[in-house]
Amino acid sequence: MRSDRKRGPAWRGPADGPWPWVSVQGDLTKAEGEWITTNDYGAYASSTVALMHTRRHHALLVVPWQKRGPRYVILSHVETALEVRGRYYQMSTHQFPGVAPTPGYRFLESFHQDPLPRWVFRVAGGTLERTVSLVRGSPAVILSFHWSGPDPARLLLRPLMPMRPEHQLCREYGSVRQEVILRSGEVEVQPDPALPAVRFRHRGVFMGSPDWWRQFEYLDDRGRYLDFREDMWTPGVFEVQLQPQGRTELMAFVGDPPEGDPMRLVLEAAEHRIAEDPGQDSAPAVRLLRIAVDSFRVGAQNEIVAGYPWHDVWTRDHLLALPGIFLAAGRPHEAAIALRTVIQTMEGGLIPERPKGALGSRPCVDASLWAFLVSERVLTALPDGAAKDELARLLLPALRTIHQTIKGGTDFAWLSTEGLLILNGFGPHTWMDAIVEGVPVTPRDGACIEIQALWVEACRLLAKLAAELGDAETSAEATRDTARGTTAFRDSFVLGQWNYPPDRVSEGRDFTSAWVDKSIRPNALIALAVCPALFEATERREILACVEAFLLTPRGIRTLDPRDPNFIASAGGTIADRLRAAHQGSAWPHLLLFYVRAKLHEYPEARDELVTLVSDVLQVGIAFGYVGQMVDGDPPHTWRGSPAYAVANAMLLEALRLELDVP
Repeated sequence: MRSDRKRGPAWRGPADGPWPWVSVQGDLTKAEGEWITTNDYGAYASSTVALMHTRRHHALLVVPWQKRGPRYVILSHVETALEVRGRYYQMSTHQFPGVAPTPGYRFLESFHQDPLPRWVFRVAGGTLERTVSLVRGSPAVILSFHWSGPDPARLLLRPLMPMRPEHQLCREYGSVRQEVILRSGEVEVQPDPALPAVRFRHRGVFMGSPDWWRQFEYLDDRGRYLDFREDMWTPGVFEVQLQPQGRTELMAFVGDPPEGDPMRLVLEAAEHRIAEDPGQDSAPAVRLLRIAVDSFRVGAQNEIVAGYPWHDVWTRDHLLALPGIFLAAGRPHEAAIALRTVIQTMEGGLIPERPKGALGSRPCVDASLWAFLVSERVLTALPDGAAKDELARLLLPALRTIHQTIKGGTDFAWLSTEGLLILNGFGPHTWMDAIVEGVPVTPRDGACIEIQALWVEACRLLAKLAAELGDAETSAEATRDTARGTTAFRDSFVLGQWNYPPDRVSEGRDFTSAWVDKSIRPNALIALAVCPALFEATERREILACVEAFLLTPRGIRTLDPRDPNFIASAGGTIADRLRAAHQGSAWPHLLLFYVRAKLHEYPEARDELVTLVSDVLQVGIAFGYVGQMVDGDPPHTWRGSPAYAVANAMLLEALRLELDVP
């Protein structure tokens, strides 16, 4: 049961909650970890514990400008200073060229994410608490301050506003619009006329002093990008008088103002996050992941953001994360909404890699096939009744269309005469889709083992659903395709050296054109988890033994055998370096779900060790409370990529709750 005992104000979570915290005590090395907070609008705030931005993506308010447009960094920093008894205390920390970081961190006593990010500064014989809260359903952030010192204080807050796309940097420019519109308790600025205005609501006095602050350095971007320095515009300073035990808020927003008192909005955000904690009866890892996965849900249609801070909505990620986010939390009706959202994106008979309206979206073969498996999971979880029947009737024609589109063939995917699903290798057709300088890093042309397994399982599930809904013709056709695809799989993906099947094979079978890719990759493990019936019992165990010998790490499954000459041990360096390594050796935590499923199928007695394996992934990460995208293939398995990756968090939760039955 969840304890009702609170630590302080109502917007803090219960004292027994799984809330990350850090004791800093003025030590910058203890304040380098990252935090992220999001809302259901798709906005986020993120930085280090010291609030010293180390990435261009760090900011206090980053919002999507339009439904399918890029996110913009609206509010990067709010410079914070406190005057007590005539002495000024600067509590901000930045890195500028050639000097040590500004020393605001020296006053930082601790950081808490309970559940909203909260900082405690020890200053002038008292404490100043700062909380960051994104308003639910709105492109808005509220910064709350509580002064508990013995003397009155004057709080000075200066917003720094780059107003640029999240992947770019701002440089000082002369055409910035300096106008500041003052209203009672409100300030409006629009530094870039091409972008909407930003408004601030406050409880103090605003002193206009437009200026540029220059040469902020983002050290994590150094070496990753060509540029890592930024200039930011500021409209002026907010000044607030605080009595002992006094509170104040500064709210920044775009568009219509959020309705309600700022503290009520803060409480709503906190209560929503606290409600995601299943309580003390659940395992610590389950509690953390339940809270984490809620961060990726956006809007009434339950879209799933692939990751923060720089990913958007991708249909493959949406489908893979859906069971962990909704079904593992016992929310099948919300899962049905999320599934409908993806199905409705279909174009040209397949599901695209990104939703409708997204720039450059292309058909995605494996996302289209994953839709069959996720549909089965959601329908099974729904209770019998009208909602289940309605969803089934929606899904059958959509899945039948995907099936017929693939059978009919496209420019990028078709069935061979033997029944293998062949890809042309150009496009986002499998999850190993990294491209550098226009060339796929990991070739995926030909028949890929996990794609063939997905095709066979998709045909089987279509036959089952069609039979249940009385479509005998579709059921019979899909049953024949299941048998044909199974035979083609068994004939083509034969275990070879190291008792492991090939990753892909050619369409041609004649001596001059046939080829086999014998790379040891996790795609055979995916195939094994998707459709174990494609393998004999001895084959299943041999595949698992090979995975454990060459691919399994404490934080995920490697994408390539370390003995392979193409193995890349580290994904550090530039973005291109990271892309080259992503599927050529890096280990991905989400793949542990496939390992858990396959291992349990053969060795049910391994449950306890699998629980430990999955739970331990959460011990160390980039961002507090989240599992990241991937790690280096070699020890110490440094985290790389997105600090908060939806698929990793959701699939590890799925492994714990739905496969391992961890409460």
